Amino acid sequence: MGSIYARPEFAKMTAVPDNLTETPHTYAAGGQKLDVLDEILRSLRLTGGVVVDGEFTGDYSLGAQFTPGHFRPWYDVPETLICYHYVRSGELVVLVDGMPPATLRDGGIAILPRNDPHRLASSATAQPTDADKVSWTTEQGVHRVTCGTDGPKAEVWCGFLSTEDLGQHPLIDALPPLLTVDLNCTQAEWVESSFRFLSSGNPSPDLVGRLSELFVAQAIRDYVDALPPSSKGWLRGVTDPAVSKALSIIHNRYAEDLDIEMLAREAGVSRTVLGERFAELLKESPMRYCARWRMRMACNMLRDGKQNTASVAYAVGFGSEAAFNRAFKREFGVPPAAWRKQAAAA
Repeated sequence: MGSIYARPEFAKMTAVPDNLTETPHTYAAGGQKLDVLDEILRSLRLTGGVVVDGEFTGDYSLGAQFTPGHFRPWYDVPETLICYHYVRSGELVVLVDGMPPATLRDGGIAILPRNDPHRLASSATAQPTDADKVSWTTEQGVHRVTCGTDGPKAEVWCGFLSTEDLGQHPLIDALPPLLTVDLNCTQAEWVESSFRFLSSGNPSPDLVGRLSELFVAQAIRDYVDALPPSSKGWLRGVTDPAVSKALSIIHNRYAEDLDIEMLAREAGVSRTVLGERFAELLKESPMRYCARWRMRMACNMLRDGKQNTASVAYAVGFGSEAAFNRAFKREFGVPPAAWRKQAAAA
């Protein structure tokens, strides 16, 4: 069976820094729950690359999933891997086991939050394409993939996103295997020009991450907005007024001396109610979430290397470096200085 990711060099990415492009105002958050989602996505520090320019015609069905071999020897396999496909023209069907087929047209984006196995096809019933009928060429920093028979043409940018964070984030865990988003004409034009730039040479992973935050956030917003009122789970937490307010406080004011009484008071509920809603929706207490969020921010600061350990400790709300060292070691098994060395070596 054909696969558009059949060779390891398809996942090569570079690390040349570029200035981040200005983003369209149409993606601005429209409410508190969206602000929380934006904050969480920024904390993930998404990076990535556009690696495939696909042109598919007529009848075709291709396997599409990144595996460890696709990243080595140029790129360490990320702990969190998001796959995406942007349809710049034509029509594409994305197939994931256990989910209904998703049909995308011009400006549509398919996002696979956990890189689950999937297929790109002309229709839900198309037969798998033989590997020897898939053409591969490499030019101008992107792999050109063509296949199919005579018939309508679909042009697709394919890429991946990763996060420098440790382990899987509850946001990623809570998402379904496949998300889709359709952009309006103005947004599609901007995204199209951005993808062309990203695939034209040596794009910065940070630049790809900035772009990805926009369409990933939009897809998650659409999904959260469509959740039924009776649903439960982590994503439901950002639609709960009290939990969402507490999350926003934790994300924005984690360096302050936060406690459950203050969070409950500002969320407009009792500490018992807030604790119960956190336990039901996020599967942990508010203060445990706060502690883990502080550690996440500390990891980002340590990785940046712009502050010493003492400065990081105070920046995330600890009164002493010693207390921070103990808390960090409980969370990650090593003190922050050792963790920073490991991160730098990686």
